[in-house]
This record gives sequence, C-alpha cells and structure tokens, in this order.
Amino acid sequence: MAMRRTIGALALVGLGSLLGGGIVMTADRGAHGRPEASAQGTSTSQDDPIRGWKKGRGWGWIWGKDDQVGSLNALTDRSRAAALRLASRGEVYDLGLTYSRRSYRFAGHSPGEIITFRSPDGIHRMQDPDAPPRDQNRGLVYWHSASLFISDNVATQIDGLAHITAGPDFHWYNGFKESEWGGDWGPRKCDASTIPPIVARGVLIDVAAFKKVEALPAHTAITAKDLRETLAWEGVAIQPGDVVLVRTGTARYWGEDGADHAKIAEHDSAGPDLEATRWLVEDQGAIMVGSDTSGYEVSPSPGSPDCGIPVHRYLLVEQGVHLGEFHNLEGLSRDRAYTFCYIAATNRIKGTAAGFALRPIALR
Repeated sequence: MAMRRTIGALALVGLGSLLGGGIVMTADRGAHGRPEASAQGTSTSQDDPIRGWKKGRGWGWIWGKDDQVGSLNALTDRSRAAALRLASRGEVYDLGLTYSRRSYRFAGHSPGEIITFRSPDGIHRMQDPDAPPRDQNRGLVYWHSASLFISDNVATQIDGLAHITAGPDFHWYNGFKESEWGGDWGPRKCDASTIPPIVARGVLIDVAAFKKVEALPAHTAITAKDLRETLAWEGVAIQPGDVVLVRTGTARYWGEDGADHAKIAEHDSAGPDLEATRWLVEDQGAIMVGSDTSGYEVSPSPGSPDCGIPVHRYLLVEQGVHLGEFHNLEGLSRDRAYTFCYIAATNRIKGTAAGFALRPIALR
C-alpha cells in the first residue's frame, strides 16, 4: 500500500539549493518520542500572516468576482518554501491509491473501463495504417495505448470548486451559475484545471490510531472534540495555511486496487461532521482538508435535513476550500509522521469536476 523510500543525499542538496537557504533541520521530540520537524520552525503565519483568512470567518468569496481558485490563492512562494523545508529527511510517502476497473467507487459515479486501444499484436496483424510500413519497421517496434472511460470522481482525488452546487439557481463557489457557466462539456468556471499546484505544510490527524482501532466503524461522526484530542495526543498544532488530512483507517482495506467493495464500505462512511470541519477552517485556518474515504464527511450527515452533504456545500460552495478524498494515509500513520510537506498537482482536463486518479505525496 503506502510506499516509502529515501531520496539520496544529492537530491537533498539540490532541494536546499532551490530553496536558497540550504536545508533547515529542526528536531523536536513528538508525543511518541520520535524526532519530528519542528512546527515552530516552519510557520508562515508567525512572521507572515496568511493572506485572506480571518479567524472566526475562515475564507469565503473574498478574492474578486472572477476568482476560480478559492483559499489556495493564499499559497505563496514563501509558504511553499517553508513547507519544502519540512523535507529534511528526504522521505517520501505515496498518498495515491491504485485505481483499476474493479475499484470501489461512491454511489452515483460511473465505473471505469480501461480498454486496449492499440497493442503490438493488433497493430501487426491488422496492419494498422497509422503504423510505419513494414519495410520501414523491420525490427517490429510497436506500442501499447489505452482508451479510458472513467468518472472524474474516482480513487484519490481533489474536488474542484464547481463540483457542488446549491440553491434553485444551481450556483457554485463565487456565485457562478449553471445557467451561465454550465454546459454539455463540463462546468466552464472552477473546473479541476483551475486547481493550482499545491505545496503546503500538511498535518495528519490520525483519529483511528488515537481511538486504537484499525478503522472507524461505518457512519462514525468525527467531532471537533475528536480532532482536538487527537492533535493533543500527537503533540501537533495546526497552523493557518495547512493542508489537513483526517485518517479513519478505511484505506487499509484498499488492497491492490480497491476490489473488496464490501469491506471498504464497512468503513467508508465515517468522517468529520460539519462542526468539526468548521473548526478546521474557521478556527484553525486549514487551506484544504481531506481524508482516506470517498467522501470525507460522515454519511448520513446528522442534523442536516436540507442537505445530504452539508460539509461539501460548506467547503466548496461557501468557503472555496478544496476537498481531498481517498488519500492513502497508512504509511504516514505507521511512521507517526504527523507533519510533512504536502504536494499535489491535478490533471488539467477542462470541464472535469475533480482532479482524479491522482498521486499526491508527503515529504519529510
């Protein structure tokens, strides 16, 4: 599942050169006695207040009437450089889950198909007109390629701000309306191609480990109290501008490609409730949130008769905060790597509602 390897010393020297200040190594002992990069030594908020966030309010529609980026506008060269300094050990964690045509998916999204489009045998036998003439290809050099028929909401993903709409005008973030910006080829504002490359300090809130379970049971609501107690147990504090990832333990059952739908479904509906997410955004300043489930939020949502997915509406429509799903957090949990540099870049496919089948990484 989680992949972890050590980047060579030369790569670290190169990273230090890119940052212009060398490699900053600050080692504090965490709650479990492991040396960890100091949270105090990498803050962007202490000497450079995070742009756009206000305690008690969060983010919101504050970046101008044409904005399609939301809270990620607050990322700066300085904040990215500070996050990269957390990669003092050169360790990398693969946060992407392997997707195949058999993989588990949330209800309402189409299954994926990966179909061979060109194969060496087919090209040769069918004398494909796109292939080089045989008298010019005596070495019989051919290729594989595939056609994909796939939902833009599968496996490891980051929801775009147009993913969720609200109200009779079907508006999404920043007031973009379906009547003006919808279309037969996907939303034309706030699609996944507008999500910028993300380089930020990441924080793992390992609720499953704190509660001493392999994975939280189905429909478990993670409260703000659960988040605070887990962070205290970890010895970690969130800083404004952090990417916050909440672990339920669901991804431990993904296996090779998420084929055991029944086992995954036993845990996939656990997640933070609306109050907990408000605390992360408005009180702590999370610039993005995510988890190891297909939907992040608890399902069904308690106390929200007017909306089945109130956390999605709150984050994507009201706050402009992107939402990461099905992140593989098992390696981070195993190594108690609670703070790290989070890096993700989505597919730039116009009209897609989410950056899908991603491979984000955590560095420390």
